[in-house]
Amino acid sequence: MPDAIRTESLTKYYGAVVAIESLDLAVNRGEVYGFLGPNGAGKTTTIRILLDLVHATKGRALIDGLDCHRDSVDVRTRVGYLPAEMPLYREMTGAAYLDYLAALQRGPIDRAWRRRLLARFDVSDIDLRRRLDDLSHGMKRKFGIIQALMGHPPLLILDEPTSGLDPLMIEAFAETVQELKTEGRTTVFLSSHVLSEVERLCDRVGIIRRGTLARQTSIADLRRETPRRVRVFFDGAAPPPPPQLAAAVRKSDGRHWDLEWQGPLGNALDAMRGLNVADIEIEPFKLDDYVLQIYADRPAGRA
Repeated sequence: MPDAIRTESLTKYYGAVVAIESLDLAVNRGEVYGFLGPNGAGKTTTIRILLDLVHATKGRALIDGLDCHRDSVDVRTRVGYLPAEMPLYREMTGAAYLDYLAALQRGPIDRAWRRRLLARFDVSDIDLRRRLDDLSHGMKRKFGIIQALMGHPPLLILDEPTSGLDPLMIEAFAETVQELKTEGRTTVFLSSHVLSEVERLCDRVGIIRRGTLARQTSIADLRRETPRRVRVFFDGAAPPPPPQLAAAVRKSDGRHWDLEWQGPLGNALDAMRGLNVADIEIEPFKLDDYVLQIYADRPAGRA
């Protein structure tokens, strides 16, 4: 069975400007995949090629095994798309906007599912009757999310989906993505600068920098690979670290150690057995720390 998304040596030049070069992505069916990178890294260009809004200079992009350029009509029937900047028909009401986009889809819209989405994202009958031009940015974003989801597409491509949403609606979005993940029928390709959101929702990430893929890996693997920061407090003066911990101790300051520990923490705790340990603080894994180092073109260890 083909990948939900695959790019092979995908390259796009705008004259002398390199947007993306030799980009190889593989997105599994049913997973939530975070597509990350700083501004100008090539994320939007990649998405536009997937949707055949821009043609690649070299290489190819596939969705469900279909060529995104040659089979673009079939590809688009499989995709629910939320762009970062939504093109809206300003004079339309919210209801007319959703009905218009529903009419463009090949299959019938599940009205019960659409009503459920409207309720979840707190879109009232009054909101549906208002012109899109009169809506706030956050309300427009809700309509964008709903139109992308309402057709039950097998693939969702979402570009900065929670931009402008309040915390309650961000939680509603996360709940919806988690439901789709549990069902396993929908692949979510998510581009976001909110790295805490990516860490919470995504199974794997692809990190793009200067148009090339810097890393493609799972969140679980990143957790295992990334050294943990541990602060050990002592009841009295901090003793010299035992040999098993000597290389991990980065700082010893009077009454505590600062460690960077790679691997299971149980081994570090075993090495402290018999010491006058008063307390231990373990800093949780943060995707931000890892990704920001890649953005800055530094080695991906913890600084």
